[in-house]
Amino acid sequence: MCKHKPDDRERLKWQNPENILSDLGVKPGVNFVDAGCGRGFFALPAARMVSPGGRVWGFDINPDAIRYLKQAATDEGLRNIELSIGKAEEIIVCQKCADIVFYGVVLHDFTDPSKVLANARKMLKPGGRLVNLDWKKEKMVYGPSIEKRLSAKEAAEMIQSAGFRIESIKQNGLYHYIIIALP
Repeated sequence: MCKHKPDDRERLKWQNPENILSDLGVKPGVNFVDAGCGRGFFALPAARMVSPGGRVWGFDINPDAIRYLKQAATDEGLRNIELSIGKAEEIIVCQKCADIVFYGVVLHDFTDPSKVLANARKMLKPGGRLVNLDWKKEKMVYGPSIEKRLSAKEAAEMIQSAGFRIESIKQNGLYHYIIIALP
């Protein structure tokens, strides 16, 4: 049986968001968009890491997740994070503001990934990067059903079809791959 969403404590055993974000160049002054941010597994550490001078925008369709994340950010005193409820196909948080638009294990969930990727292009600054971290298309304990997953090749083709140039595709831990692309 597949456990689609492990709790954060369990997930931290095999996926360290700070290490991933650091490897992506998330540091003070960076503007970071977390599309499909959920409860903030990546958005909260990103908000800590981009301060001072940077911002984090996060959005998700789940109002409970956004409520939880808002409270967590308030509890930590983070004032550089803006959160919205809505579909990634419909949200553009800003025009040419983001150094990184990040999809953390969500691209396979979107109804219209081509529209989501087109929105990412609108949000990225010149020289910004799109990052897609997603589940390998292999049977494993965690993640969505294998039928729902995108292989790294499928995701890269989708990203290229949206007008991005693939900079790199790498394995990321036991369960994921990471694609970095330029507009």
